Amino acid sequence: MRRFLAFGPAFVVLLATAVVLLVAPNAIRRINAANVQGVVAVAQRSLDSDDVLERLNRATRNIADAVEPSVVHIEVYDSGRSLIGASGSGWIFDNLGHVVTNAHVVGAADSIEVQFFDGHSARAKIVGLDTDSDIAVIKVENASDRTPARRASGERLHIGDRVYAFGSPFGFKFSMSEGIVSGLGRSARTPMPHSRIANFIQFDAAVNPGNSGGPLVDIRGRVVGMNVAIATAADSRGGGEGQSSGISFAIPLGTIDSRVRQLIGGGVVASGYLGVWYTDNQGRAENGKPRGVTIDDVIDDGPAEKAGLKVGDLVLNIDGEAVTDGGTMSSIISAREPGQQVSLDIWRDGKTMELSVTLGERTETNPIEQYKTRLWRRYGVEFGDDGAGRVVIARIAENSPASDADLTPGARVVGILGIEPPSAAIALRAFGSSNMLRGRSIRFTVRDDNGNDREVTLKQRDEK
Repeated sequence: MRRFLAFGPAFVVLLATAVVLLVAPNAIRRINAANVQGVVAVAQRSLDSDDVLERLNRATRNIADAVEPSVVHIEVYDSGRSLIGASGSGWIFDNLGHVVTNAHVVGAADSIEVQFFDGHSARAKIVGLDTDSDIAVIKVENASDRTPARRASGERLHIGDRVYAFGSPFGFKFSMSEGIVSGLGRSARTPMPHSRIANFIQFDAAVNPGNSGGPLVDIRGRVVGMNVAIATAADSRGGGEGQSSGISFAIPLGTIDSRVRQLIGGGVVASGYLGVWYTDNQGRAENGKPRGVTIDDVIDDGPAEKAGLKVGDLVLNIDGEAVTDGGTMSSIISAREPGQQVSLDIWRDGKTMELSVTLGERTETNPIEQYKTRLWRRYGVEFGDDGAGRVVIARIAENSPASDADLTPGARVVGILGIEPPSAAIALRAFGSSNMLRGRSIRFTVRDDNGNDREVTLKQRDEK
């Protein structure tokens, strides 16, 4: 019997499959497109009805409108009218024409040109420089119609606060960038190595060469600091050059206000003086104590002693600012003016207490007295001058490291760091500049009456 093969059903199946394969993707795409269009329509209606981002935009635009007329672009020239280095920025301090900027922007200038937001340019002269804090004041004549920047004097910044940096990055004048406060009291890796004042604001708004001297403002358009430096991959310690890496630094307004008032007044800028030695433990919390800086020694009859500060006290805050390490504490005090009263929160005997200190004035002799006190209290030795340009051992304390080392009064000091000091003051400065007095031991060379030299190492004792 012959068999007949029927191909009809199979053909129908193949045809149906082909139709599905060809038609289904288009249908799925149309369905997906309809879904997307629906999502877009809902999102657009939501954006049109919700003005939260528009209000944010308006607020940011208002900050720009409020601040930019107070920002200036600065160019510095040598005597031959050649542009010196990169340009910088500044901001109008008052209606007398005073402009604040960084000392490193204008310090080498023979002439200075300031350009205002409206395009008008004018010559400026230096009123005063404070290289310790990298702050300068310059003045433009006939500028009473200019708009001074508002300042957030007395306000406290917090990590996370939104801030805006103004300036002329890479010469792009009157630029604005946005970020948040990333850290406060930065001083462990001082951004400006030539500056003696640290306690910087760290923030992540874009700052580049040309931003130096420009204002850092808060959400109300008030100055809270001044751009000074950035950290770069090439130099993790920070510097004035390089490109933005999200780690920028500003001088806090408290330091600026104090310095600028003194510079405009025409006097020498004076720094506050507390009169203590401290243990720089980087502010670590340990042994059940809170984070702070330990007072290691209190200078006799100094501001700290008069206020009742004692050896072993832990300084937590100064005028509400957290003391993150010894450098920060020193910078906060140095930024204050002599005679100013500051409030110290300290930890003593397991509890917190508050002391009020009236600061003295830091002078050239202050550090010398501190070094002299440290030498005597910790090592039992005092240096003196013999009247003939030589440094000698003036006196020795009984039962001290100096007496244990068989030092005798009158022995000549002939070497500190390999150099013979010409005076007791210079000898003390050598100890201080080398940070030997912050360590556990000091070294120097003495010469006896027979002309024999020997190196002496004195190890400090812990008892005060």
